[in-house]
Amino acid sequence: MNNMSGRQSLDNVPTDENKDIALLLLRIGVGVIFIVAGWGKLTGIEGVQGFFGNLGIPLPGLMAWVVAIVEFVGGILVLTGTFIRVPAILLAIIMLVAIITTKIGQDFSAYRLDAMLLLVNASLALMGAGKYSVTDLIAGMRNS
Repeated sequence: MNNMSGRQSLDNVPTDENKDIALLLLRIGVGVIFIVAGWGKLTGIEGVQGFFGNLGIPLPGLMAWVVAIVEFVGGILVLTGTFIRVPAILLAIIMLVAIITTKIGQDFSAYRLDAMLLLVNASLALMGAGKYSVTDLIAGMRNS
């Protein structure tokens, strides 16, 4: 809404002006979380394999490696905004499986971060990386 002085309130700032900055902030948060989580799994893979085995996940040895690599590499791709749709979808799937296999039946506080990461990754997959990204940089170089 406009106030008496004719200035716009923050609620009226056009979303296009802030969309790319918002996508960058989301990518930084999600990317860092998954880089750290993936690195932790890569450096402690035996524990992850045992945990997956205890959960009854098929091929726990292989799936531990898949999840660790997708989280680490996917986190880097999301952070940098490089071909973001595929890693964002894969990370959303990982979070959905994590919720289903380890959190269902617990209080919401046990999986609220997992749910948020699922939803943010789904949103990034739908919206793309935005202007401040490697993908946008590559597109700009191709158009030059």
